[in-house]
Amino acid sequence: MTGLAAAPASQDAWGFTFPAIEGGTLDFASFRGRVLVVANTASFCGYTYQCEGLEALQRDLSPRGLTVIGIPSQDFNQESGSNEAVKKFCDLTYGVEFPMAGLSHVRGPDAAPFYAWVRSERGGWQPDWNFNKVLIGRDGRIKGTFRSGDEPGRGKLRDAIEAELARVA
Repeated sequence: MTGLAAAPASQDAWGFTFPAIEGGTLDFASFRGRVLVVANTASFCGYTYQCEGLEALQRDLSPRGLTVIGIPSQDFNQESGSNEAVKKFCDLTYGVEFPMAGLSHVRGPDAAPFYAWVRSERGGWQPDWNFNKVLIGRDGRIKGTFRSGDEPGRGKLRDAIEAELARVA
């Protein structure tokens, strides 16, 4: 897990990477031009059922340009202790196929660089619990931040996703 680092010179999401849950690197540059929903996840949280909704978004809206990215985090003490355990749980319980990072910090002084950038860009915003979401537009800029109670498939998060998908890159 990485500490704070400066945001990339371009000041957009495409300059960030995470370790991938299955090994290697999850490079946000590979999603350039797509709309991203980045959610900090946890296997043992009351909101874990949202993995199903996030997977439905990925399945249904990917052809239109959406990618969901899960960032498992132990910052709220509700996640497994290893990438392997997280991946197995998500695969077997929810059939998760959207990209997932390895275990990462999402808040505080040890937050992954992506989350430090979001905090800097959004006036101190950081996840206050599991299943907070960051919406990234096709231009790589932050279009919104959403709390745990904002369900993936409906309400203001879904409306914001639809608006971003409708924008031309």
